Amino acid sequence: MPDGTMTRAHVSEARERLATSPFLLVDVELSKKNPPTGQPLAHLLGLEVADLAWLGREGESARAEFLGGSAAFVVPAIEAGQVIHIHVVVTERYLVTVHRGAARLVAGLTARFPHERPQNAVAMLFLLLDEALETYRESAVQALLDVEDLEDEMFRQRQPEQVYRLARLRRMAALLHHTLLPYQRVMEETVTRRMMSESFPEERQRLVREYQRTSRMVLTDIESLQEAARRAFGSYSSLVSADQNGVINRLAIVSTIFLPLTFLTGFFGMNFAYLTDELESRAVFWLLAVGLQVAFLAIALYMLHRTGLWRRLQDDDGGLDGE
Repeated sequence: MPDGTMTRAHVSEARERLATSPFLLVDVELSKKNPPTGQPLAHLLGLEVADLAWLGREGESARAEFLGGSAAFVVPAIEAGQVIHIHVVVTERYLVTVHRGAARLVAGLTARFPHERPQNAVAMLFLLLDEALETYRESAVQALLDVEDLEDEMFRQRQPEQVYRLARLRRMAALLHHTLLPYQRVMEETVTRRMMSESFPEERQRLVREYQRTSRMVLTDIESLQEAARRAFGSYSSLVSADQNGVINRLAIVSTIFLPLTFLTGFFGMNFAYLTDELESRAVFWLLAVGLQVAFLAIALYMLHRTGLWRRLQDDDGGLDGE
């Protein structure tokens, strides 16, 4: 394969090469806007129509199955932040991939051929599966770094738009997990059952074990992303609660300071005979109306200083402002 050539050809020529070439990779790119009509794609390529009627059909779910001397897969991958599905058919002689629109995954696969030098179509298949997992790993790691940077920004200066960015990252984590997990489960079930066969070659068992280890690592990265997103939302909620607690504390202090004034105005506003007839001098007014307020304010400030509540409020402000 490393010494082969790559050409673009019509489906009829691809069918002829599938029938004659001993070792071949065929990549079929379908149009996104115009779904294929008429005969199934498997028939056009000369493949077994009964077992591969779904090949190239849009909306197919994750698949991994052995069909006698061949195997068929629907492999999810991440392309520009979206999930695409690569339909794959592999035999001892060839590997067929089908996708809608251009797929960088296949370009990345062919770029690895000169370095990996796959010896057969099955080895090419596992290179393709590794490339698909790599797209998930790259997306998960990048999203995880974005979550951590966003969490640092929140502690420096909280802004409402950060909630929207966190929601997008959490949706990305859910998308990665919900699309990879079903595929991983069906792959585990299929390849495990295949590995139990005594006729399964040792070299392919090694490829399967390496793939299983890689897929578990990628799934762990996605779960770490989900946990980081939940932690970031919790941090944002804690910052909002801290702000609200600070506002409530300030309102409580202001209310406590002005409570005596409210009481005095209400008390001296009553039309009791003693208040209207006896408390008429200016000295009594200054003593009761102003003196009590000043005395209570002095006591309140002393208690705030004594208990350190005012300093704690200042420290909270400094921490929230990033000072």
